[in-house]
Amino acid sequence: MLKTNDVGPQLYRDAMAQFAGAVHVITTDGKAGRRGVTIIAACSVSDSPPTILACLNRENPQNDAFLENGVFALNTLGAQHEQLSNTFAGFDGKSQDERFAQAEWDVLSSGAPTLKNALAVFDCRLVESRDMATHRIYFGEVTGLRIGDNVKPLLYHNRGYKVL
Repeated sequence: MLKTNDVGPQLYRDAMAQFAGAVHVITTDGKAGRRGVTIIAACSVSDSPPTILACLNRENPQNDAFLENGVFALNTLGAQHEQLSNTFAGFDGKSQDERFAQAEWDVLSSGAPTLKNALAVFDCRLVESRDMATHRIYFGEVTGLRIGDNVKPLLYHNRGYKVL
């Protein structure tokens, strides 16, 4: 077991790889355009009012679309969505239009694209954002929900996909 007080970026990333997290595609659409990105950093904040948070790398200027549009949907992925996750993570170099063409989408209340066969969809109005180091934290009030089929969730742990 490695014990150290030196918390550098690589050691921190290695430790964070031990977190198991649900995999999501966060999406937006509006005046700044349509965008979708694979993320793991998302969680519930409150159930009254229903509020979630999601973290996106702010060093990618394309992610400013989420802030400019003021809406987003958090689409929770199932085991069948591994390739979709890779596509929205940018691993295959597809454009945003090509990424969205890989699945069926609709909209709920905000206008953000929602994945029709997601495990769950949290459609949100952005109520606050905060920059912290390399990331921007988006707080969204949930204005629409969809609960999908009860299938196995797609998780990410130790730099690879797992299924619960």
